[in-house]
Amino acid sequence: MDLSVSPHGPLRAERPDPAAYLVADRVVDHDHPAIVRLAAELRRADPVRTAEAAFGYVRDRIDHSADVGHWSAAYRASDVLTAGNAICHGKSHLLAALLRANGIPAGLCYQKLEVLHGLNGVLLPGSPWWVRLDGRGNRNGADGHFATTPAEERLAWPSDPALGEHHYTTVHATPPPALLAGLRRGVPGSVGYGHLPLELPDGG
Repeated sequence: MDLSVSPHGPLRAERPDPAAYLVADRVVDHDHPAIVRLAAELRRADPVRTAEAAFGYVRDRIDHSADVGHWSAAYRASDVLTAGNAICHGKSHLLAALLRANGIPAGLCYQKLEVLHGLNGVLLPGSPWWVRLDGRGNRNGADGHFATTPAEERLAWPSDPALGEHHYTTVHATPPPALLAGLRRGVPGSVGYGHLPLELPDGG
């Protein structure tokens, strides 16, 4: 079994330097005091176990808005933590923040489903490969799990090529501009994804 081969296709980093995936910015704001505190609580002696703990926290402790009927419209990592719920994009920003705060390069990946789904690409310590992690939350049929190699990736939803669904190959350091513009249009309490693009331009 070739551990480098993902069932969801290859990944390529948008930026060649992993340091680009450790930066704090206005969306992945891992310099926020609440993120710093939680990242420290999740830290383990083994950094891979740190990544697993952060993944489990976001997947299981932060609700997906659609699962609980609370639409916070939060997308900035610290706002997602405060709200306790977000759609997949907000959850992926929080996971990226918790990983970056612990020195683990983490970016943003996307999947074209009926809507544009957000997840993470992570470069685990000692690994030569970016690995997809999907912390959407395992309710309503979703089934995402922690993985340490591309071959082990288990994401929330499968893609059906017959429906035009697919995985984008890029690990983004920041949210793509079209997506970020849509997230900024979100209104708390507004149900659904109508403010977001259905796909990414230029192949994502």
